[in-house]
Amino acid sequence: MARRLALASVFVCACLASAAAETVPAATASAPAPEASATQAPTTQAPAAKTPAAQTPAPAAKSDKPAMPNLPQPATTASPGPLPSADGLDPARFGARPADEAYGAFQRGLYKTAYNLALPRAKNGDPAAQTLLAEILSRGLGVPANAAEAAKWYSAAAERGVPEAQFQYALMLLDGRFVPKDEKQAYALMQAAAEAGNPLAQFNFAQLLVKEDSGDAGLARAVSYYERAANAGVADAQYAMSQIYANGAGGRKQDNAQALLFLARAARQNYDTAQLDLGEWLIEGRGGKRDLKAGFGWMLAAANGGNVAAQNRLAKLYMGGIGTEPDSILAGAWYIVARRAGLIDSEMEDFMHGLTDEETKKALQRANRLP
Repeated sequence: MARRLALASVFVCACLASAAAETVPAATASAPAPEASATQAPTTQAPAAKTPAAQTPAPAAKSDKPAMPNLPQPATTASPGPLPSADGLDPARFGARPADEAYGAFQRGLYKTAYNLALPRAKNGDPAAQTLLAEILSRGLGVPANAAEAAKWYSAAAERGVPEAQFQYALMLLDGRFVPKDEKQAYALMQAAAEAGNPLAQFNFAQLLVKEDSGDAGLARAVSYYERAANAGVADAQYAMSQIYANGAGGRKQDNAQALLFLARAARQNYDTAQLDLGEWLIEGRGGKRDLKAGFGWMLAAANGGNVAAQNRLAKLYMGGIGTEPDSILAGAWYIVARRAGLIDSEMEDFMHGLTDEETKKALQRANRLP
């Protein structure tokens, strides 16, 4: 079943003001420590499932800029990623109190036992047990996955005010696959969960507000929810706030330094579009001090994560020796990767025509080993 709303970019990063005086968080090319500071390097592994989750689509346009809409996209649903471990789950998500023995069994991975213990309590109206049952059924933990049955228990717990259940049931109402689609009820439940402090609900309720009113007035209503979700660590919301400050929208004054801070926060969570933008900003000196090496590092992270625009931009950095040593083989290899995904760039096409047969062969061989 759908676990969360899909990601959405908020604005085109364009027409930015001159660099602000405040020092910007920058990444270096060294390996990051567990707690990345402002000057530590980006991770170069593939991005983790984003919260809310979807990869940036490969742009088909003949450009190395990411394809982004002018406004947030309508909220949609996405398929769940790998099942998370129960160890990291916050008991608060099941309501005011965990389902005692049932939750203890759930924590130990005894999912069938947890289900059996929670079921009678859920039937007796315990909202924590109802939410726990819905979680088990929605993810098929110890029992066959049953989205329709999970929806029943999410609905029951949502009626009793459990924010996690309100959020999850709102997603199902928006999706309409396992329950009748009901955007009005979904809106109310998402708002209730957002007001109760659920960060994912805050981000997605902001998306719904912008869907309802795509003008600046709608965005002004949404900003506080984006900001609360961003401060709670939702990478999508952090990216949204970066675009709001970059463009001076939603009642906020344009502030490139603030935009860059939010970009860096999202980038450190492997949000590939934020990594791409942060790399560009550091290379160009937007919002703070220019740092070619750090910009290259973030562009490499986005490219390794599969961002096609970043792969093409990285090829140009290798071609020009910007933030790194010039390398025609790697320039060609990264462009080949981007081109295979459908991105055609006239400048890089000219570059490829200028390579020798031996260089082209080496670039192809290297491209075959890249992400």
